[in-house]
Amino acid sequence: MTGRTTRSASGVPGLDEVLHGGLIAGQLYLIDGEPGAGKTTLALQYLMQGVRDGERTLYVTLGETAGELRSGAASHGWSLDGIEIVEFIVSEHDLFGDSELTMYHPSEVELNETTKRILEAVERFKPTRMVLDSLSELRLLAQTSLRYRRQILAFKQFFIGRGCTVLFLDDRSGRDIDTQVHSIAHGVIALDRSIPAYGPALRQVRITKFRGSDFISGQQDMLIRRGGLQVFPRLTAKEHGRPFDRDVVPSGAQALDDLLGGGIERGTATLLIGPAGSGKSTIAAQYAVATARRGGHAAVFTFEESRALLLARLKGLGMTVDEGVGPGKLMVRQLDAAEVLPGQFANLVRESVEVHGATVIVIDSLNGYMNAMPGERALTVQLHELLTYLNNHGVATFLVAAQSGMFGAGMRNVVDASYLADSVMLLRMYEHQGSVRKAISVVKKRSGPHEDTIRQLWFNRDGVHLGPPLEHLRGVLSGVPVEVDSLARSAPGDDDAPRT
Repeated sequence: MTGRTTRSASGVPGLDEVLHGGLIAGQLYLIDGEPGAGKTTLALQYLMQGVRDGERTLYVTLGETAGELRSGAASHGWSLDGIEIVEFIVSEHDLFGDSELTMYHPSEVELNETTKRILEAVERFKPTRMVLDSLSELRLLAQTSLRYRRQILAFKQFFIGRGCTVLFLDDRSGRDIDTQVHSIAHGVIALDRSIPAYGPALRQVRITKFRGSDFISGQQDMLIRRGGLQVFPRLTAKEHGRPFDRDVVPSGAQALDDLLGGGIERGTATLLIGPAGSGKSTIAAQYAVATARRGGHAAVFTFEESRALLLARLKGLGMTVDEGVGPGKLMVRQLDAAEVLPGQFANLVRESVEVHGATVIVIDSLNGYMNAMPGERALTVQLHELLTYLNNHGVATFLVAAQSGMFGAGMRNVVDASYLADSVMLLRMYEHQGSVRKAISVVKKRSGPHEDTIRQLWFNRDGVHLGPPLEHLRGVLSGVPVEVDSLARSAPGDDDAPRT
């Protein structure tokens, strides 16, 4: 009967979720990444977590000085108190300056001496968490692949049974022999960085090997900012969900609910599609505001419109509500598509649902969401996972997608997500009697019946309004309709609608 695996918390937000609970204590891990990838930051966060947990920690540095480490930590607002720092800086004089050595190569003597001093430091401090920074120095001293492998194996055998979890840092300076450590280590955490055509560097973490435990595979988005490194685990919808009642989410506008055959159900996604200015964002916000007014919590994530402008516009339409998180409040989060990472956005949505209890989520718009994705295929896959996750939590999701163009057949979808949505509301601009007007219709609803009519839509200080079906017009969706009967009167409600 095997004992329960002891986990060693990483101290990096999100990383332990990827590792299904953290590193396995007492094992040796390789942290692999190019210079500037965040290896030292991750290592320091791991040791600081050990200090918080009352463990003995040791940082052995072969390249940076203790002063450089403390300076880097200070830039994050950290104190390294409680972490033993031992520096063995290999100098050129140490390596080649001993003229009395004639039988052994200076690097071999230096390697043995460095190894001896490292092991003595471990015996002296008896750490339960240790970092060795970095393997590139040992690689230079070893000279050959065989000696390097034997040295790493010797370290591994030394630490086994001592109850010490060890992180080896490597800067990928010797790609021809890096696989030596990959095969020896119990686990490998790779830190990657790519530079897009525009925007900040894209940082990701990969677990390429993790003996004794399952983990979330693939690329996980990562950020480095003041306060340290943060990982955003890839969203896997099948691992998340909770029971919920499939209630109807009313909009607060009866005519809109009637058009939808009674309303939108929880656990479904609704796509609002149409040209710019057709009212998509306002309709989506109507559901969010109505939810908050009923005592629920709703969240709006906007990529294009500023938070202040959105709130001011809603106020002008009579949609006043308390802003914030929690019951009876509406949260508006403005996002920059050039700055936010896909995993970071998914994490924000999860926080709104799991922490703050949001039952209505608005993403405005998919065009901005697409710009935050690395590619069209990635957009579809991640959007599918996100919608499935929200559906599993009983959230009513509203997606806004702007079409290019304003009128007629020239309009096209920049993002086609209609097959992912449970309901699709189509909004159009059309010309009639010398005015540009708006129309709304429901073209898809999986969860039940809906009206097939096309209705005029307008907004004023009293909110959202829908007129009777536009039965007297043909070609509304084309943008330039014609009267079915030249003697037909204007549609009831047209006189009340604003001439915009």
